[in-house]
Amino acid sequence: MGKLARALLFGLVGAGLVHIAVVLLVPYYSDRNAWSRISAYGNAWQFHPVAREGAPGTRPLALDPLFQAAACRFDITDLPAHITGVGTTPYWSISIYTRQGENIYSINDRTAIADQLDLVVATPLQMIELNKTKPAAAENSVLIEAEIEEGFVVVRSFVPDDSWKLQVDSFLKSTSCTPLL
Repeated sequence: MGKLARALLFGLVGAGLVHIAVVLLVPYYSDRNAWSRISAYGNAWQFHPVAREGAPGTRPLALDPLFQAAACRFDITDLPAHITGVGTTPYWSISIYTRQGENIYSINDRTAIADQLDLVVATPLQMIELNKTKPAAAENSVLIEAEIEEGFVVVRSFVPDDSWKLQVDSFLKSTSCTPLL
């Protein structure tokens, strides 16, 4: 019986130490999430190029060297987000993430309507309103219902060789992330 009590005591003390260590390390790691990295690029409602190299003292983002990417933060508390892009590239994809970095939706040029980047991200209540009276700006958009208030999108485009670089740059510069009015 004494051995069992000692094992339980050591187990509880060990679990307590691990718990304290985790709680104390949370602030150290929490400022290195995707949201804070994308926030460092600039203002919300604007696409910013995603850099492969991080700022001094930070780790670089892991990106495929054959892809270029841009990211935009949004807040759909009041109005849905309208994400668009114009141009032709060998391949593009877009992913929508929650503020915590959870991927909630992905689409690429092969599954988009007419290969065009045109999405609307809305809360469930906003989606009801959109279905009642769809604005002309969202007439051909892919409608995405998301139970979030804040999030971000990342657009990636494939650059198979240097001859595509200008076209991909032009496509990424044409992307916009605006509130749907």
